[in-house]
Amino acid sequence: MIRIGDHPVGDTHPCFITFEIGPTHEGVESAKRLIQHASTAGADAVKFQILDPDRLVSDKTQMFSYSVLVDRDSGSTEIVDEPLYDILKRRHLADYEWRELKAFSDSLGMAFFSTVAFDDEIELLEDLGCHSIKIASADINHLPLIRRAAQTGMCIQLDTGMATLGEIETAVNVISSEGNQDIIIHQCPSGYPALLDSINLRIIPTLRQLFPYPVAFSDHSPGILMDVAALALGANLLEKTITENRMTPSVEHIMSLEPDEMHSFVRTIRDTETALGATRRVLTPDESSARLAARRSTFLTAEAKAGQSLNECTVEFRRPGYGLPPDIFVTLQDATINRDLNDGHMLRLRDLRWTQEL
Repeated sequence: MIRIGDHPVGDTHPCFITFEIGPTHEGVESAKRLIQHASTAGADAVKFQILDPDRLVSDKTQMFSYSVLVDRDSGSTEIVDEPLYDILKRRHLADYEWRELKAFSDSLGMAFFSTVAFDDEIELLEDLGCHSIKIASADINHLPLIRRAAQTGMCIQLDTGMATLGEIETAVNVISSEGNQDIIIHQCPSGYPALLDSINLRIIPTLRQLFPYPVAFSDHSPGILMDVAALALGANLLEKTITENRMTPSVEHIMSLEPDEMHSFVRTIRDTETALGATRRVLTPDESSARLAARRSTFLTAEAKAGQSLNECTVEFRRPGYGLPPDIFVTLQDATINRDLNDGHMLRLRDLRWTQEL
């Protein structure tokens, strides 16, 4: 178990729900509306992307392909090719704007964290008082950045899309070598949206076996199904992108939740957690009572006299199970009836005398 601020993340705690706003906001006011929606829906955190495109992207003409929704009723889509620089530029905010969004999140009791790309962006998160830093999948081998993030003492969330297990292990070792054990490892499929055969949810139990840290699922698929499946496979944190309008012609909107879907998402995750229960078989009082009503007891099908051997009695096993159960009956064949009993009587232990131990 680790913590993101006051929020515990781990097997004995509710799944931590993060709504990703970084790629879908259209400025400070849009971001605030989405933070408010996330808070109203019951999410635990909001996530952004503090990335400076002028420093991050050297080739301003490098193209990026993604799908957009063109017809809501039919679900038809089209592929858009756009310079990566232009996409990231739309997400860029000034430091004072990030401070404003962090303060707004704080006012709603929402945890706030971000993906970063440079050391000074890590310093900004420190200055903002954030409790977690996200490392993008593309930077899983950017060990200097990972080391600097680990030195903050914040919880480090590692995206691992397209990374080998060896690369994940190396990144984890760098973090822990700095004395930071607050690590969350994300299974993060590639694609916008991700194709089904790339989601690979079965890696979640593998990551849980290999690393002593919480495991998360960053969902790049439309809808909720993959999140429910990830939760069932052991994900401790779910990250889902949200938008004001899924038909916005930009990357990641197509796979995002709209405001009227956010509460349902959180409720479904919480209901699934309840239904998953515990790994141990522990009966509730209601289950204990219900199972007796459905089980069987030993009933006499003829009169029995005091002193008569139980194995001389004629019986049937009938519901309910409040009397002598069949499994105990077969161990007491040498017992005797201790008083006269009528046909149809439900036998109980108090009706018998025996010498052997049950």
